[in-house]
Amino acid sequence: MRLKVKKGDTVMVISGKDADKRGRVLRVDRDRQRIVVEGVNMIKRHTRPNPSKNVQGGIVEREAPIHVSNVKVVSPDSGQPTRVKFNILEDGSKVRVAKVDGAILDR
Repeated sequence: MRLKVKKGDTVMVISGKDADKRGRVLRVDRDRQRIVVEGVNMIKRHTRPNPSKNVQGGIVEREAPIHVSNVKVVSPDSGQPTRVKFNILEDGSKVRVAKVDGAILDR
């Protein structure tokens, strides 16, 4: 299945405990249809110290993945959350376009 969200996109969470938060996409897992968004869905991870990897240990806060259906891409021009469609330009290249204002997302 094709995901309409890419690494580096700015997205807005539309459901769950972090609704209305915005952040940048850090990682995309196409197989599980999940993404990791900066500052969203924070979990506390208890890590054991590992001197060989230079890990100190303790309680570390980090982002957990969320399902791609719980976010909307934010249009770079208007700053509004939007759905995404695909257009083919005159030169034959396929680009992602914001439905709310027609802004091209692939730059």
